Amino acid sequence: MDVELPELPFSLRTYGPDGNWSYEGGVLTGWAGPRQDRFVPPTGEALDPAADAPRLLGAPEGDFQLIARVTVGFGASFDAGVLYVHVGDRAWAKLCLEYSPDVPTVCTVVTRGHSDDANSFTVEGSSVWLRISRTGRAFAFHASRDGRHWTFVRLFTLGEEKESGAALVGFMTQSPLGRAAW
Repeated sequence: MDVELPELPFSLRTYGPDGNWSYEGGVLTGWAGPRQDRFVPPTGEALDPAADAPRLLGAPEGDFQLIARVTVGFGASFDAGVLYVHVGDRAWAKLCLEYSPDVPTVCTVVTRGHSDDANSFTVEGSSVWLRISRTGRAFAFHASRDGRHWTFVRLFTLGEEKESGAALVGFMTQSPLGRAAW
C-alpha cells in the first residue's frame, strides 16, 4: 500500500506485518502487535531474530532530514515509536522513543549483521521529537524534548555510499513483549 503524506517529498510504502497505518490532521498513527520488533541479537545465540515489525518507508533523494514528534501509548517494556533507516536485510538502524524497560527513553539500534542497542536519555511523558539526517553516506540521529533544542544521539554509516544513497527511511512501531501504538 502506498501512502502520501503532504509533508514529505516522497511517497511511503508499507513493509512487514499490518501496522494499521492511518493519517489524519497531520498525525500518522500505527500499531504493532505482540512480539513485533526488528533486532538481531549480537550474542550470536541461535535465537530467531525479531525481524518483523510494521514499517512505512520511502526513498528520499540526496541529503535529507526526517523530523517527527513521536508519541507512544506505552503498554509493555520496549514498546516504541521509531524513525527507521533501511539499506538491506541486515543493514538498518532505528531511533526510538522506547519504554526501556520501565521509563521512556531515547534509544538507538544500528544493525550491521547483528544489532547493537544504546540508550541516550530519559523522557518525561510519552512524546519526544526525533530527527534522522543524511549527509553523503553518513546518518545522524538527534532528539529533542521541545522540537527546538536538539541533542546529538549518534553518527554512523550503513555501508558504502551507493548503499546509503539508496536508503529507505520512515516510520516503524514495535512491541517485542506486548502491543504498542504511536
